[in-house]
Amino acid sequence: MLARMLGAARLDSHTYEDVERDNGATLQALAIVVLVTISSLVGQLLSGEEIDVVRSVVAGVILGIIGWALWALVTYIIGATICKTADTEANWGQLARCTGFAQTPGLFNVLSFIPAVGGLIVLVAFVWSVAAMVVGVRQALDYTSTLRAFFVVVVSAIPWVVLYVIVLVVTGGILGSE
Repeated sequence: MLARMLGAARLDSHTYEDVERDNGATLQALAIVVLVTISSLVGQLLSGEEIDVVRSVVAGVILGIIGWALWALVTYIIGATICKTADTEANWGQLARCTGFAQTPGLFNVLSFIPAVGGLIVLVAFVWSVAAMVVGVRQALDYTSTLRAFFVVVVSAIPWVVLYVIVLVVTGGILGSE
């Protein structure tokens, strides 16, 4: 799993092809989603931010998993139907595995506590994860166009953002402070 995570972080298209084909890698992708969520929470804790740890871990992991599954589903629907090419052949599992591994750079969110550069590290990790997502989507959907994959990633992110905002509004910031 670690070798695949490194390959995903290096934006290696062969790694994403390998993950796409391996049905057993779905649990590994799920583990990455959970690890990234926990890394972000650890970064918050190390920064001195007061959070309800149990509530934040439970809610963060649940929201992370639902968000990942939703983003993979919407990416599949958009990428395999609306933006389908003659070579596109994919299923939800392939997108879930590739998008899960694409979250690997989010592990750097643990460093968000570092004064003056923590926010920059989180921003770089986010942009890096989006780039990884584009590569993963391109490979999973058998696209030859990176621009097409980028479009699919951006459009499919909209429902995830809407879900996240709804959860924050309804719960009064469930992932926030005590």
